[in-house]
Amino acid sequence: MVKHLKIFLLPFAFCILLCACKKDSFITSSNASVSTSLYNDSLKFDTVFTSVGSITQFFKVFNNNNQKLLLSKVKLMGGSASAFKININGDPSSEVDNITVAANDSIYIFVTVNINPNNANTPFIESDSILINYNGTNKYVQLQAYGQNAHFFNNKIINADTSWTNDLPYVILGSLTVNTGDTLTIQQGCRIYSHANAPFLVNGTLKVNGTKQDSVVFTGDRLDESYKDLPASWPGIYFYHSSVDNVLTFALIKNANQGIEVDSLSTNANPKLTLHQCIIDNAFNYGIVCNNASINMDNSLISNCGSNIVINSGGIYNFTNCTVAAYGNSFIEHKTPVLQVSNTDSSATIINSLSATFLNCIFWGDGSIPDEVTVNKQGSNTFNVLLSHCIYSVTNQPANTDTLAIIETNPIFDNIDPTDNLYNFHTTNVSAPGIDKGTNTAFPTDLDNNARIINGITDIGCYEKQ
Repeated sequence: MVKHLKIFLLPFAFCILLCACKKDSFITSSNASVSTSLYNDSLKFDTVFTSVGSITQFFKVFNNNNQKLLLSKVKLMGGSASAFKININGDPSSEVDNITVAANDSIYIFVTVNINPNNANTPFIESDSILINYNGTNKYVQLQAYGQNAHFFNNKIINADTSWTNDLPYVILGSLTVNTGDTLTIQQGCRIYSHANAPFLVNGTLKVNGTKQDSVVFTGDRLDESYKDLPASWPGIYFYHSSVDNVLTFALIKNANQGIEVDSLSTNANPKLTLHQCIIDNAFNYGIVCNNASINMDNSLISNCGSNIVINSGGIYNFTNCTVAAYGNSFIEHKTPVLQVSNTDSSATIINSLSATFLNCIFWGDGSIPDEVTVNKQGSNTFNVLLSHCIYSVTNQPANTDTLAIIETNPIFDNIDPTDNLYNFHTTNVSAPGIDKGTNTAFPTDLDNNARIINGITDIGCYEKQ
């Protein structure tokens, strides 16, 4: 029995040894199976600002064979002169020879791109390729990036009246500061891209002259697919004590840590900040946060921010035909009311007078917050909060607040689908409760720049049903 068992085991052991030897040997066929983790063996970078550099992308090269494979050469074809730089399995070199890839294993190749400036005003293409040579076979991975020249400002101080025109984008590194007494005017169509540590600081005056067709955009400077919709990509815009007469028209402020912060009342008779037909979207902490400030805002949208509007320590505010809405998504969970109003700071040690009027506005969320509007009054200072012809969602009516013609039912936005990142805050459904339920104002057009008064009366919210 033992003898027969030995006879049986010998061929079995031989087969195991043969398979092991085969796995440890190199496959030499030109038909060896090699693939990459890339679609169509192509790696693309979205717009990269010249001189700034890109994020790092990577892909894998797979040995799909049951034997080891020798990659005779992995080479960046443009070499050291290429705008692209690669790291081959931990080796930061443009060419590496004789790389062994174990059976059914893979290696990593990391890629970045840094594009030199040229004289082009429009985006241009930088291309290169990576050669993967094995067993006499050449396989290529194509590299492509869109380069964009820009005006670059590193810790820039605006110390004279200055106007920016839409010839090239503006990239802010470090910070940008508008000095007290000076005005920065940004003309229609300008694009301002701020780095992660680069706030936009206004001690003087900021004028934004966007149009419906050519709005002025403030956002982060990483435009790759995984970054372009990332909140907290840049700090935001800050209006300080000495700042006066700021007017923003058709500005889109998105992906900031906090979109706008205003820290005090105006030093003259005008509001410190006026916003016409603006959008503040996807701010991680606050869309608008105010501390005893003065703001007028009309026909504007504040959407999907950690906290959409926070008014602290009193102040003077007028919001007309604004839509303020938040729906939790993969970036920001909706956890706080979309409108929070208080005449005191968080510690309740500073109490100021408060006057706030919200006319023809929508305050709505995804249903996770029972009270989308909260109002907090402390002390005996003057305190006037009016919600007139508004739609909002609350379980408990906000105290110390005057209300007129309030609607507490779903505004029926046209299309809200956080899973697919779709947010259409128009209300064109004929059953939408805000249609023809507003009160007429001095503002003739909505956020789409369409006529406001149709059928003799305006709608509630930032958009007018046409």
